[in-house]
Amino acid sequence: MMAVLSSSCEALAQELRNHPSIRSKLAIGMAGAGLGLNAGSYGQPGDDAAVLPGSGGYDLLAGEGFIPRFVADDPWFAGWCAVMVNLSDIAAMGGRARAVLDQIWAPDAETAAPVLAGMRAASEAYGVPLVGGHTNFAAPELGLAASVLGRATALISSFAARPGDILIAAIDHRGAYRNFDNFFAAGDAPPDRLQGDLALLPALAEAGLVRAGKDISQGGIAGTALMLAECSGVGIEIDLAALTPPPNVPRPRWLRSFPSYGFLLSLEPAAVDAVCAKFTGRGIDVAAIGRVTPGSTVTLRDDTGAAVFWDHALTPYLNLGGPDA
Repeated sequence: MMAVLSSSCEALAQELRNHPSIRSKLAIGMAGAGLGLNAGSYGQPGDDAAVLPGSGGYDLLAGEGFIPRFVADDPWFAGWCAVMVNLSDIAAMGGRARAVLDQIWAPDAETAAPVLAGMRAASEAYGVPLVGGHTNFAAPELGLAASVLGRATALISSFAARPGDILIAAIDHRGAYRNFDNFFAAGDAPPDRLQGDLALLPALAEAGLVRAGKDISQGGIAGTALMLAECSGVGIEIDLAALTPPPNVPRPRWLRSFPSYGFLLSLEPAAVDAVCAKFTGRGIDVAAIGRVTPGSTVTLRDDTGAAVFWDHALTPYLNLGGPDA
């Protein structure tokens, strides 16, 4: 039976569908096509990090490039994020980061200084070393990218969500917006807390409690749920009533926000209480916000009805195919 559409859900679904931060992920499929890649290619594109099987586990490789406007707006924060988001990608895969490489472009050393300072501060706070990279101090404007190497013995995969799973969101609410829709909860956190919070993900994977999930990226909760659904070949239904933003944050903004610590995890029902207790024990907000369903739609639901946010079978999002592509 087709869900009854509610006007509030439909308006929210349309707002999210059209938002630039969510639509920006459409570039991934275009880039993949240009490189001749799909989800079945070596490294399994579409996950938060490339998965490189090796003896006794997996090497993980990921990278991030930053929009010039974001870097120019807050260079120190951009430098911090270059480290932070890469470490989050590794943790989202059930891994532990080993080292970060930087790529810096700037007109001169003085212009690059706050970016480098932000990277150094994050490296020290998270306890993951910067081991060099590429530097150009003759560029016309400030530019930034970074790469990370990690290691996992048990994976959390974007391709392993199954119908019947419960979708939980674990997000650190102890922060505020720094710029744009970036919710920063790491700035005042002590290093031991930052490191322990990330270490929770590989510990859950190794305990067999989590097999599927993603870190909440620039597409926010809505876009990340869509990426998880498409990679796994499933649908996802999000219960808006179960989603509690931080104080004074409107729900539409929260659904598209990029939190400094945030993960969507797809769990067997029997694992939900144990996993939620681990996050709650570290002061991280966690809740079951939906369920994984058969099909291809990501649906928003409230007490008045439901609306389709996206149907990845009709309109591919990452457009990389499934793991057997």
